[in-house]
Amino acid sequence: MMFHRSTALLLVSGFVISTACAQSADKIINAPAAEEIIRVLAADEMKGRKVFTPEIDKAADYIAAQFKEAGLQPGSGNTYLQSFSMVSPKQESLTAIIDGQTVDAKKVLVLTSTADLTVSDQSGYEQRTIAAGDELFEGVMGAATAEKNLIVWVDESFANTFPRLSFLKRTLFKSDKSVIFVLGKKANSFSFVAKHSVEEKKLANVVGILPGKKHKDQYVIFSGHYDHIGISTREAINGDSIFNGANDDAAGITAVILLARYYKALGNNDRTIIFAAFTAEEVGGYGSQYFSKQFHPDKVMAMFNIEMIGTESKWGRNSAYITGYEKSDMGKILQSNLTGTGFTFHPDPYPDQQLFYRSDNATLARLGVPAHTISTAKMEDEPNYHKVTDHVETLDMENMAKIINSIALSARSIVSGKDTPSRVKEK
Repeated sequence: MMFHRSTALLLVSGFVISTACAQSADKIINAPAAEEIIRVLAADEMKGRKVFTPEIDKAADYIAAQFKEAGLQPGSGNTYLQSFSMVSPKQESLTAIIDGQTVDAKKVLVLTSTADLTVSDQSGYEQRTIAAGDELFEGVMGAATAEKNLIVWVDESFANTFPRLSFLKRTLFKSDKSVIFVLGKKANSFSFVAKHSVEEKKLANVVGILPGKKHKDQYVIFSGHYDHIGISTREAINGDSIFNGANDDAAGITAVILLARYYKALGNNDRTIIFAAFTAEEVGGYGSQYFSKQFHPDKVMAMFNIEMIGTESKWGRNSAYITGYEKSDMGKILQSNLTGTGFTFHPDPYPDQQLFYRSDNATLARLGVPAHTISTAKMEDEPNYHKVTDHVETLDMENMAKIINSIALSARSIVSGKDTPSRVKEK
């Protein structure tokens, strides 16, 4: 194929610019820099960064200090900590009667901040159905975050999965709204009586801002979650009982901190960049839900949520996947910006696991924002996932730095305002 001379010059110019950007990124985003951060977050002293522990507060303070050192503005007034209240309801009793028959309480999941809750078919609750073949987690999370009084009837084809939803009731936003999930067909009459002891607790995201040069009210978000699951209550493995969470998701927070350093040093972002470290992902994604409510979705141009990038993807090194790839053209934009780098973004190879609606991108995605999670986790075989063996030593730091570099380079046209990804269509 022959090129006109002008076309060739443009290609050479583009290559030079791309190479220069890559070299600039390498000075800030590299394996030693990444390892220094992740070793702090995944240290034994952090005791697994479980919510409502002194150690997660320690992790938050460390991230806030990194944002300040990077030169970001605080995200909440004069502080980097975005605090909010949660409740931990402990169910003491539950009686469920459906169409005149007493139903096993295991088939009913009550999400409430109310100590004594009585709901019947006369209570005026809106009713929804999650039918066979629907995306269960999408429907469940959509209902759990709707801020409405709801009864949700879940098809019995999800009987094996339904017990896993119990994680949702461990921690809830303080609210006067309640949601009741029922495994079974929609009924004509029903009555639920639930009693709980309710304890209020505090949590905090960590948020830093890099104001845009031209489009201050257009936002691009880089995020990850900094909480993990704490210390094992079971038998220790070789004397180790700490879920360090190096890959899940100290790796993502490491990326967010390095991207903050990179874009601050670059200093040419026309759109405002928001860097966020979310809490409470492991207990229901509450940090990202609270964070998302602080923004009008129309002003969020894109969200890069980063989760578990410390190991090779199923395609090997220099690759990652994007959840919900087909739901917007964001992935195509990112890949176009990586032409010539040898790095490849792939569509999510695990659509049956509904990862798009199971991570911290989900709340904004449901509102139409091109909000996607970038990951390399091999969901069919990630040997250290949610295990005490999730240590820094199990990660490929060179490859991880390459992934973060590629995110930085691939996002540049969105950060500059040149490209705007298409919106995720609401169902």
